[in-house]
Amino acid sequence: MNQHDETTGPSDAQQITLRGPAELADALPYLLGFHPDDSVVMVALHGGRGRFGGRLRMGIPHDPQEWAPVAGQLAECLITGSEKRESRPDAVVVFLCQDPAEGERAPQAMERLRPLAQLLRTACGALDVPVLEALCISDGRYWSYCCPDDRCCPPEGNPLALPGTTVMAAAAAYAGVQVRGSLREMEARLMPGESTVAREQERALDSAGAVLVSRILDAEGRGEVAGETLALARDLMGRLGRAPAVGTAGTDGGDDGLIAPDEAAAVILGLQDRETRDRAAEWMEGREAETALRLWHVLARRCVGPYVEHAAAPLALAGWVSWSTGDEAGARVALGLALRADPHYTFAQLLHQACNQGLDPETLRRCLRGERTRRDGQGDVGTSLDHRGRSVVRRTEPRTASPSGRRKGKAPGRPAPGAASRPGAVGRDRGRDPRRLGPRGARSRD
Repeated sequence: MNQHDETTGPSDAQQITLRGPAELADALPYLLGFHPDDSVVMVALHGGRGRFGGRLRMGIPHDPQEWAPVAGQLAECLITGSEKRESRPDAVVVFLCQDPAEGERAPQAMERLRPLAQLLRTACGALDVPVLEALCISDGRYWSYCCPDDRCCPPEGNPLALPGTTVMAAAAAYAGVQVRGSLREMEARLMPGESTVAREQERALDSAGAVLVSRILDAEGRGEVAGETLALARDLMGRLGRAPAVGTAGTDGGDDGLIAPDEAAAVILGLQDRETRDRAAEWMEGREAETALRLWHVLARRCVGPYVEHAAAPLALAGWVSWSTGDEAGARVALGLALRADPHYTFAQLLHQACNQGLDPETLRRCLRGERTRRDGQGDVGTSLDHRGRSVVRRTEPRTASPSGRRKGKAPGRPAPGAASRPGAVGRDRGRDPRRLGPRGARSRD
């Protein structure tokens, strides 16, 4: 369950009119790009016709005592975020999406969540923005918390429309908008599983950590590890690029089989260094972006056992590449998981805020291109992919600062609800704190 908000701006797709709770419930997956399991979703409405504006998603807190403060934070975040992006909302639509717990029926789940719906309505009302509709979606049915008429909103709920049979589904198909399964399914593709391979990967991480940590603590060794990490990552990207992609979900098992545990361990630990990670963020466009994203997915799944926090780096990189290439839904899922792995990971915090506020990633892409061009022009040693995806050598030298980090540090906005903030920003080199280095590998929370 993701405890971080997700907002987007209005879509530029063709305009359609939704009438009533049934069509609103059907439209929700198309607004987000996935079915939001265990989530509260809030959508801002603008104008007399209720044009969709900013959207916010957060995991439903397990503890009902958290509902009141969370409701206030979500209402404030959506409304102030909408004001910064375009204008103050005229109304809000709320969705509570959660399947019944074990031994619970869907109507009981709806009633259990009713206090949360009321808290959200009250929080928005306190900011002078009414909640036009509040829906509960559970076990293939929906209920309205705002409609008291049993004739249209019976206690047992109404069934959701069959997939592909509504006006929203037709409009989405025409516009090329796809719903990529549920949030739970998307997250599962980025999380490690328990298996013999996982135990082998943990042993490889232990072995790599015993060698790399001492080298990263040494000033000269740190630069050497950075160069080795980037070169190995390039080789793995080339290997992935030569392997055929057989579909969005079908590549996972094949990609995992192409990377050995010791190779994954070396890159995972190397990416814990901020400067190395920022250099890897330059692989954000074209063929590089495609293969880099596949690599970050594999590495995120390899952060097993006590190395779960190490997944923040590859997950944040996956979120950045997804955002850079226009996949906002995939970006929010990856960045949300990065913050779940390490709520204090500044790189993920800043990207998450920038993505949520609807900023244009081209600004950051332009800065990263410029840094890469300047470094290449200075005759640095490293590797790159040619137009056929093959690894070639170029001159690079280790750097002691990361302009890309400084740019990310300028991303405006306030921390997402539930996301712990920390002093400083990406690009402020706080040094290597020995308390964060140990036998489990080097850790950097920048």
